[in-house]
Amino acid sequence: MKKPLSKTLEEEGIAFSFPIEIRNADGKETYHETSDGDWWKFEYNAAGQATYYENSNGYWRKTSYNAAGQATYYEN
Repeated sequence: MKKPLSKTLEEEGIAFSFPIEIRNADGKETYHETSDGDWWKFEYNAAGQATYYENSNGYWRKTSYNAAGQATYYEN
């Protein structure tokens, strides 16, 4: 399992507060971490559709879309 961002920030001596939220240029959340240590992250395609999701419980999913925006592939 991957290390939460808070651990990296602590190791680097960077101050932060919970929740840790990171958003992309379009305002979509790409990372979220709670004070309980739970975290999740998203990746998006150019159309803003979620193509990848992963969380601290080990769950992940990948999705691909066609030009019409319909899901054409799903894996978890």
